[in-house]
Amino acid sequence: MEKKSLLARFLIWRTRHIPQRQFVLILSFIIGLISGLAAVVLKNFIHLMGHWLTRGFEADRGNFLLFAFPLAGIILTYLFVRFVVRDQISHGVSRILYAISKKGSNLRSHNNYSSMIASALTIGFGGSVGAEAPIVLTGASFGSSLGRWLHLNYKARTLLLGCGAAGAIAGIFKAPITGVVFTLEILMLDLTLSSVVPLLIASVTAAATAYFLMGQGAIFAFQISEPFSLKDTPYYLLLGVFTGMISLYVTKISMKTESWFEDMKNVWARVILAGITLGMLIFIFPSLYGEGYTSIRSLLGGDITSLISGSPLYFLRTHTVWFLLYIFMIILLKAVAMAVTNGAGGVGGVFAPSLFTGGVSGFFLARLLNLTPGIHVSESGFALIGMAGLMAGVMHAPLTGIFLIAEITGGYSLLFPLMITATVSYLTIVAFEPHSIYTKRLARRGELITHDKDRAVLTLMNWKKVIEKDLISIQPDDTLGHLVKAITRSRRNIFPVLDGENRLIGIVMLDQVREIMFNREMYDTMKVRDLMETPPRYVYLEDTMEKVLEKFSQSGAWNLPVLDGEKYVGFLSKSRIYAAYRRVLKQVSEE
Repeated sequence: MEKKSLLARFLIWRTRHIPQRQFVLILSFIIGLISGLAAVVLKNFIHLMGHWLTRGFEADRGNFLLFAFPLAGIILTYLFVRFVVRDQISHGVSRILYAISKKGSNLRSHNNYSSMIASALTIGFGGSVGAEAPIVLTGASFGSSLGRWLHLNYKARTLLLGCGAAGAIAGIFKAPITGVVFTLEILMLDLTLSSVVPLLIASVTAAATAYFLMGQGAIFAFQISEPFSLKDTPYYLLLGVFTGMISLYVTKISMKTESWFEDMKNVWARVILAGITLGMLIFIFPSLYGEGYTSIRSLLGGDITSLISGSPLYFLRTHTVWFLLYIFMIILLKAVAMAVTNGAGGVGGVFAPSLFTGGVSGFFLARLLNLTPGIHVSESGFALIGMAGLMAGVMHAPLTGIFLIAEITGGYSLLFPLMITATVSYLTIVAFEPHSIYTKRLARRGELITHDKDRAVLTLMNWKKVIEKDLISIQPDDTLGHLVKAITRSRRNIFPVLDGENRLIGIVMLDQVREIMFNREMYDTMKVRDLMETPPRYVYLEDTMEKVLEKFSQSGAWNLPVLDGEKYVGFLSKSRIYAAYRRVLKQVSEE
């Protein structure tokens, strides 16, 4: 009780002395600090665990412990999620998008810590996923929890949620601009001054926290020695098409593989099968272990054997063709390894796998081009640009990919080729797949919020709350006299006709009976079944808001019946939908 009174007194004081906009700026700083700390803690823990587990491994032979570690990690993660969290926490970015569109930007409080612990177990033991999505979910959850605790409205909660996500990305990569762009591009927040300033504060604070605790070194140290040359433009275009097609493959194969594992009824059979499959992949292709950043750093430094180090196929490094085939298999199998990890119950995201696959794809194409007489391109530069290409394709986020690579390289010398490749990659994949790997599931269910203001508001609306259930119903065998009595008691001009099992078999409109309702000679002879008509369309409880509006538009009706299967629920009025639309629009629009 005392805590509630203290909070109430604080909220009253805050309302009187600190305007809402300034209060959000203060909170964005706090959220950025927490998000930066979360990023530092998790990244260091994963790094130390991976280093401790794999120390002493031989580079020129297979290491059988790589076969066992992923299974152990998946089992530990499953037990933690099943018996401690007791909630789904995978696909962190998709969960954030769902919370924005359907949960009033409210995330469950356990997300403040649960995804960090679960992802540490998954990735530390070799799960082939990234830590970015769990950290983003952690930061977003903290922002959401803070907004909910302080009784802020939907718009402010959403902005604080976005601040947590931006701070998480900025803290991971020490890239504040990328944090802001990621939030605007992926989470679909409005690009306005009142939203960008808090995002900037959170991102800069998180990046500064990471710098303070981890030093100034970037996650990928790379010195650009070969500046952009206009004659290489066709190769960057080719790289864009290549990474776009690889992005399409990654999206399709990961969704199908995850679905296949998730459809398995026996949970332990799924966990064991996935763990063994992942262990086999990592045993043969050790660079699939964990996030893959170690291999990418070595690749950018010129150590191409890092991709095959620790594999029983290490001898292939001296055979050009077989080594390239081995690298291409890494590109194809990273998506499978990622999907197997998540499908088995592991917790991690697609951010790091996208960067890894993009880096290897860029190197692979550059090596192929350099084998052609008269062509020379930078293999390290192509690896970096390939990262942006994969991010643009898989995540449908070209700006995030461009600014991330530009920031982590410490300069913008590659900006032009980054823009070419990322744009072409994005255009390539959207020709085949309109939704990103983050949004595909939500879009399929009609739960995806977008930058289109009208569609965003429709997604946020819950039309079921405006169903009218006070209409007076009648039965088909009722007489006109009974109907007239119902008319005198009703304030509406529409009457649902129901059978004995509450199924809608027709409707009667007041206009249909207006001319005969005063003819008493017909009161006992005319039946309702002779007056009723079939509604032009039916609305079902599972319909999305867009589907509902489509039915209103096609039918031209102002009122449509709502059914749950075959059972009558009530009626939906177009005028009440428009009134609800205006209320939601006011909530999400800028003041």
